[in-house]
Amino acid sequence: MNLPLTAVWPGAPFPRGATWDGEGVNFALFSENADRVELCLFEPSGKREVQRIELRERTDLIWHCYLPEARPGLLYGYRVHGPYDPARGHRFNPNKLLIEPYAKDIVGQVRWSDAHFGYRIGHRNEDLSFDRRDNAAGMPKCRVIDPAFTWGEDKSPRIPWSDMVVYELHVGGFTKQHPGIPQPLRGTYAGLATAPVIDHLKRLGITSVELMPVHAFMDDRHLVERGLSNYWGYNSIGFFAPDHRFSNTNVVSEFKTMVKTFHSNGIEVILDVVYNHTAEGNQLGPTLGFRGIDNAAYYRLMGNDPRFYMDYTGCGNTLNLQQPRVLQMIMDSLRYWVLEMHVDGFRFDLASALARELHEVNRLGAFFDILLQDPVLSQVKLIAEPWDLGEGGYQVGNFPAGWGEWNDHYRDTMRAFWKGDEGLIGDFARRLSGSSDYYDHSGRKPYASVNFITAHDGFTLHDLVSYNGKHNDANGEENRDGTDNNHSWNCGAEGVTEDAEINALRARQKRNLLATLFLSQGVPMLVAGDEMGRTQGGNNNAYCQDNETSWVNWELSPADMEFLAFVQRLIGLRREHPVFRRRNFFHGRAIRGSDIKDIHWFKPDGSEMSDHEWAHDFARCLGVYLGGEMMDERDQRGRAISDDNFLLLFNSHHEAIPFNLPVLCEGCEWQSLLDTHHAAGLKTDGRYQGNENYLLEGRSLTLMIQREKQ
Repeated sequence: MNLPLTAVWPGAPFPRGATWDGEGVNFALFSENADRVELCLFEPSGKREVQRIELRERTDLIWHCYLPEARPGLLYGYRVHGPYDPARGHRFNPNKLLIEPYAKDIVGQVRWSDAHFGYRIGHRNEDLSFDRRDNAAGMPKCRVIDPAFTWGEDKSPRIPWSDMVVYELHVGGFTKQHPGIPQPLRGTYAGLATAPVIDHLKRLGITSVELMPVHAFMDDRHLVERGLSNYWGYNSIGFFAPDHRFSNTNVVSEFKTMVKTFHSNGIEVILDVVYNHTAEGNQLGPTLGFRGIDNAAYYRLMGNDPRFYMDYTGCGNTLNLQQPRVLQMIMDSLRYWVLEMHVDGFRFDLASALARELHEVNRLGAFFDILLQDPVLSQVKLIAEPWDLGEGGYQVGNFPAGWGEWNDHYRDTMRAFWKGDEGLIGDFARRLSGSSDYYDHSGRKPYASVNFITAHDGFTLHDLVSYNGKHNDANGEENRDGTDNNHSWNCGAEGVTEDAEINALRARQKRNLLATLFLSQGVPMLVAGDEMGRTQGGNNNAYCQDNETSWVNWELSPADMEFLAFVQRLIGLRREHPVFRRRNFFHGRAIRGSDIKDIHWFKPDGSEMSDHEWAHDFARCLGVYLGGEMMDERDQRGRAISDDNFLLLFNSHHEAIPFNLPVLCEGCEWQSLLDTHHAAGLKTDGRYQGNENYLLEGRSLTLMIQREKQ
């Protein structure tokens, strides 16, 4: 393909973006308030702008043209002319090369300079001034793709919600240090598709990987200037393009190959997506794309002073889903990742921001209405981070049917309970049994609760039991960043210690936390590396640490290997026994003519909990009977589901407590399957009779199964 191109046809307003049809490329860009739009074409290196083509056709606010001589691989960007009038919300500046919102491939990284800002930095009226410098030399370029790919018989594993085990991982950091993966593939989509990764996930029992952001994103200028980067990637600039940081070859084909490999091994791919804001920040941020294409259309602006942005995200701006074309862009992006890239679902960052029709959160807003009626998107996994930073933004339990939610009440309760905090026994029981107080009233199921002890944001599991406070000095913000509300406990020493008793207690606390997670009702989520003792050295906000602080360490000590085996066993227990992954909430009453309820709660003396005893501040020990024989559930073919009966005993007190085992079946006894007091979580000292005292060690959990007497 030789530049410049000579033929320019009118083209069509749809589809939006740059679309190769086998003969040429159609270009279509939405801008409601622009006066002129120029398509800028670049030589293959991206260094030199070769041609500008004015888009003279405008249909329904979409500017478009067709280039019959254009081919995949063509690099391009846009310059958009219009009023520069921040007081009315307009920030057009044709001196700035802009990334196109629908770009399927974005190559290169921004090279920061003052030229990327639409106003003159240092001017006394900063955001009211105008900068005439051209920024093209330091801007990434959009690239036309050929979407052809041989999917073969690929199809989604469609794991039932109740059977899911979610594994949150960072594409780059997961394989960066893996010795079994060839060096060029480490930290890439291709690296995730290798045999060592697939083998680890399958042995662990993972059904669904949740990838931290892979949409093209920007490194913040202030981080780059401190020698850091936006490692987590919650700073999107392109909602259709997989980020090149994680690519070894052709980024689109490499991503598709990764998905196809996961699917062939029965593993779903869920994307963590950031549709609430962009990398352009507030009114003093750079002009990289949306702001220069049509600031007033793409962003929520303050009604009384459109120079400023409504910021429900803490990142400076909020996308304007009240604008139909912006809402359409997000829906098109979601459908693209499902239909073209074959992903199986999405986790929505700060999802409450997407629900804001005006100022208040409206859980039945246009975005959710459209999702639930969409024939494609209503069939995939939808998971909300159910809060944002605005007033009324905390919406745990309020998302529509069909959605899963990150349940931070579960996280905080389980952390605090095992730390030994008082007054939690009732809340602990509600979280363990599926959080029906949040989800049952609206007809939702236990699997609406995505349970987690840790996530990318905060302490790792190992650090949760090793640090009382955060240690974020490496972030360069004087340890002010990151939350102070960690519900963590260092077990007696801050950070690394040689004290054998403290290390043994930390290992036991980790076993307690993950055993609770995988034996709770709901969908468990594990953070990559927690099963192997990953540490961030006490950093609870490692968003800018693209180094050994964040990368998964695959060199395992004997203790790490023992813990990994314990976690594998836990997930195996969950997989083998449907009573731990019920599709319906417990009835709390006898069913099918039995005198035994499907769930019983017991005190250490063996009697059932009374209503007033749930409020006892001193209580830190509890037993729960799960009636697998009383599940009252059926599979998809209508066959009754049944399981064994189990007894779970919890003791977050520091001293051992004798627990009088209940008698719920004549001719039955209890057999211990798991005891977190022991290093491997195993206990093989035989069987126990009803009314027999079982010594439940301090800070430990025991799982027993009901057996017929021998």
